[in-house]
Amino acid sequence: MMLGKPEGGCLQMDTDYKSRTRRKNEDKALQRLGEELVALPFSQLETMGLPDELLTAIEFARRIRSHGARRRQLQYIGVLMRHIDPQPIENALDRIRSGNLRE
Repeated sequence: MMLGKPEGGCLQMDTDYKSRTRRKNEDKALQRLGEELVALPFSQLETMGLPDELLTAIEFARRIRSHGARRRQLQYIGVLMRHIDPQPIENALDRIRSGNLRE
Protein backbone atom coordinates (compact mmCIF):
# COMPACT_ATOMS: atom_id res chain seq x y z
CA MET A 1 0.00 0.00 0.00
CA MET A 2 1.48 3.29 -1.07
CA LEU A 3 0.69 6.39 0.89
CA GLY A 4 1.71 9.78 -0.35
CA LYS A 5 1.19 13.33 0.81
CA PRO A 6 -0.23 15.57 -1.87
CA GLU A 7 0.18 19.32 -1.67
CA GLY A 8 -2.88 19.63 0.56
CA GLY A 9 -1.21 17.59 3.28
CA CYS A 10 -3.84 14.81 3.39
CA LEU A 11 -2.79 11.19 2.98
CA GLN A 12 -4.23 9.35 0.00
CA MET A 13 -4.12 5.64 -0.84
CA ASP A 14 -2.81 4.36 -4.14
CA THR A 15 -5.80 3.52 -6.38
CA ASP A 16 -4.24 0.23 -7.63
CA TYR A 17 -4.40 -1.32 -4.17
CA LYS A 18 -6.78 -4.27 -3.69
CA SER A 19 -7.56 -5.64 -0.27
CA ARG A 20 -6.78 -9.25 0.48
CA THR A 21 -10.49 -10.03 0.76
CA ARG A 22 -11.21 -8.49 -2.63
CA ARG A 23 -8.40 -10.48 -4.26
CA LYS A 24 -9.67 -13.70 -2.66
CA ASN A 25 -13.22 -13.03 -3.85
CA GLU A 26 -11.97 -12.39 -7.38
CA ASP A 27 -9.95 -15.62 -7.28
CA LYS A 28 -12.99 -17.59 -6.08
CA ALA A 29 -15.08 -16.12 -8.89
CA LEU A 30 -12.47 -17.30 -11.41
CA GLN A 31 -12.52 -20.76 -9.80
CA ARG A 32 -16.32 -20.92 -10.14
CA LEU A 33 -15.96 -19.89 -13.78
CA GLY A 34 -13.40 -22.68 -14.16
CA GLU A 35 -15.86 -25.18 -12.64
CA GLU A 36 -18.41 -24.20 -15.26
CA LEU A 37 -15.82 -24.70 -17.99
CA VAL A 38 -14.99 -28.18 -16.65
CA ALA A 39 -18.68 -29.10 -16.91
CA LEU A 40 -18.93 -28.10 -20.59
CA PRO A 41 -18.40 -30.52 -23.47
CA PHE A 42 -15.05 -30.19 -25.23
CA SER A 43 -16.75 -29.12 -28.47
CA GLN A 44 -18.10 -25.99 -26.77
CA LEU A 45 -14.74 -25.24 -25.15
CA GLU A 46 -13.02 -25.31 -28.54
CA THR A 47 -15.26 -22.53 -29.83
CA MET A 48 -14.21 -20.18 -26.99
CA GLY A 49 -10.62 -19.80 -28.14
CA LEU A 50 -9.10 -20.70 -24.76
CA PRO A 51 -5.31 -21.00 -24.38
CA ASP A 52 -3.93 -24.52 -24.81
CA GLU A 53 -2.59 -24.64 -21.25
CA LEU A 54 -6.06 -23.86 -19.87
CA LEU A 55 -7.71 -26.49 -22.10
CA THR A 56 -5.19 -29.08 -20.90
CA ALA A 57 -5.86 -28.18 -17.25
CA ILE A 58 -9.63 -28.46 -17.83
CA GLU A 59 -9.27 -31.88 -19.48
CA PHE A 60 -7.09 -33.06 -16.60
CA ALA A 61 -9.64 -31.82 -14.04
CA ARG A 62 -12.32 -33.95 -15.71
CA ARG A 63 -10.28 -37.12 -15.17
CA ILE A 64 -9.58 -36.48 -11.46
CA ARG A 65 -11.83 -38.36 -9.05
CA SER A 66 -10.21 -37.47 -5.72
CA HIS A 67 -11.99 -34.53 -4.10
CA GLY A 68 -8.84 -32.85 -2.79
CA ALA A 69 -6.94 -33.25 -6.04
CA ARG A 70 -9.89 -31.91 -8.02
CA ARG A 71 -10.12 -28.89 -5.73
CA ARG A 72 -6.41 -28.16 -6.22
CA GLN A 73 -6.79 -28.52 -9.99
CA LEU A 74 -9.70 -26.06 -9.97
CA GLN A 75 -7.51 -23.65 -8.01
CA TYR A 76 -4.83 -24.07 -10.68
CA ILE A 77 -7.40 -23.33 -13.39
CA GLY A 78 -8.27 -20.16 -11.46
CA VAL A 79 -4.59 -19.19 -11.41
CA LEU A 80 -4.34 -19.68 -15.17
CA MET A 81 -7.47 -17.59 -15.68
CA ARG A 82 -5.91 -14.65 -13.80
CA HIS A 83 -3.66 -14.13 -16.81
CA ILE A 84 -6.46 -13.89 -19.37
CA ASP A 85 -9.49 -11.64 -19.71
CA PRO A 86 -12.47 -13.58 -18.27
CA GLN A 87 -15.11 -11.35 -19.91
CA PRO A 88 -15.18 -13.16 -23.30
CA ILE A 89 -15.46 -16.49 -21.46
CA GLU A 90 -18.35 -15.18 -19.35
CA ASN A 91 -20.07 -13.89 -22.49
CA ALA A 92 -19.69 -17.27 -24.21
CA LEU A 93 -21.08 -19.05 -21.14
CA ASP A 94 -24.03 -16.65 -21.07
CA ARG A 95 -24.77 -17.47 -24.73
CA ILE A 96 -24.54 -21.20 -23.98
CA ARG A 97 -26.83 -20.85 -20.94
CA SER A 98 -29.41 -18.84 -22.88
CA GLY A 99 -29.32 -21.41 -25.68
CA ASN A 100 -29.90 -24.22 -23.17
CA LEU A 101 -32.83 -22.37 -21.60
CA ARG A 102 -34.58 -22.05 -24.96
CA GLU A 103 -34.44 -25.80 -25.59
